Amino acid sequence: MEVQADRGELPKREPPTSEIKLADLIKKYISEIVPTKKSADNEVIFLGAFLRHKICSKRVDRLRVTDFASYRDERLKTITPNSLKRQLAPISHAFEIARTEWGIPIKENPVEGLRLKARDNRRERRLRDGEHEKLLEAARTRQSPYMEWIVIFAIETAMRRGEILGLHWDQVDLKRRSVTIPESKNGYSRTTPLTPTAAALLQDIWKLVSPSVSNKKATEVFPITANALRMAWERVLKLTDIEDLHFHDLRHEAISRFFEIGLTVLEVASISGHRDMKMLMRYAHADTTRLAKKLDHKKAQMTS
Repeated sequence: MEVQADRGELPKREPPTSEIKLADLIKKYISEIVPTKKSADNEVIFLGAFLRHKICSKRVDRLRVTDFASYRDERLKTITPNSLKRQLAPISHAFEIARTEWGIPIKENPVEGLRLKARDNRRERRLRDGEHEKLLEAARTRQSPYMEWIVIFAIETAMRRGEILGLHWDQVDLKRRSVTIPESKNGYSRTTPLTPTAAALLQDIWKLVSPSVSNKKATEVFPITANALRMAWERVLKLTDIEDLHFHDLRHEAISRFFEIGLTVLEVASISGHRDMKMLMRYAHADTTRLAKKLDHKKAQMTS
């Protein structure tokens, strides 16, 4: 054992649960787990603030659901249930990691049993008659053509804003009419087929930029920052009478259109990248006006 100790081969002695405070758990989580996550920056900010709360001074073996219930009630005085639910997610995950990977004998996850009724704030915003044309007309007034191209591409592909802005030319296959997204929001890669309109758009852009492209991997299809896109989107909306339209609503619009042309749930999921069918169906809100016309048509066929 002395030889093993000299070699550093003896297993490290973990402190007993009675010595571990919630602050120790969160600090270890911030150090080892958070850097591997896409939401690292946001989680570091929130968890850093959470460490200053008195609940973090408690021992993990004494924490109960009632402790977090008190924390919940306190926080709900200043933030919404949905925001609190997002903030509690990494804390709950920290308890699960501690139990399953760090060998800390925690009997229960006190966050998991917490009752938190978050309001369903899903959006069902679709483009109304004439709004598509108004968006494109307003986008054409910008000095850069990229705003118009991005709006068209978003509606044709259902890609997320980050996926569009992160798209490079080496991910585009114009012959097979597809783009490959190496890692989407849910952590999985996918290959998205392109509609004729989306493929033609990329063809036109490539003709313009190809002479100056020396490295496809390093060249973005839409060389614009997220902040620049956000400001350009706000300016475009100000030039129209369109109200309450978010850029993400274009993804909603695209997915709904895919359903309306008859694609199956699995086919739409392969395009949108959804792995949770319940989540996908939240986007699948057909235009009620189109549905009404379709019902009238069906009824006319039955009576004729």
